[in-house]
Amino acid sequence: MGMSGGGGSGDFNSEINVTPMVDIMLVLLIIFMVVTPMLQHGVTVNLPKDMNNPEEDPRIIKDTSVVISIPEDGAYYIGKDRIEKGMLKEKVQKMLDSVKKEEDKVVYIKSGTGVSYGDVVTVINEVRALGVDKIGLVADKKKGGAEAPAPAPHPAA
Repeated sequence: MGMSGGGGSGDFNSEINVTPMVDIMLVLLIIFMVVTPMLQHGVTVNLPKDMNNPEEDPRIIKDTSVVISIPEDGAYYIGKDRIEKGMLKEKVQKMLDSVKKEEDKVVYIKSGTGVSYGDVVTVINEVRALGVDKIGLVADKKKGGAEAPAPAPHPAA
């Protein structure tokens, strides 16, 4: 509240000035819009869609979880670090050694839709050679509960 200047009327001004609050809110909105994309974990991979919506494993977002990403043929990542195929076994073993609980020793594999089947199988075999029995294959959840639409019939020639 403020006093109106001049005029000699002596009445109080009952208008609320919201401009500073709007300025602060706009600055906060811009900060959140800039920071949010940087919060994504790992490498972006175009994941295959799942049909039966399994439960999401909450351990995949932990810092200690081992997530191998294969966004394209011949490109391998652990977390955000690109690695060579020959170093895959060694790096995964180091990460698994740091995991304390036996039930948390899970390796997750994220593979893009265009990646050849052989690359994924090679990674699975490398992980199994380390003695890991729990391997998670990551897929996107299907949106909604409806079935996928049936393909349109081809017109007869």
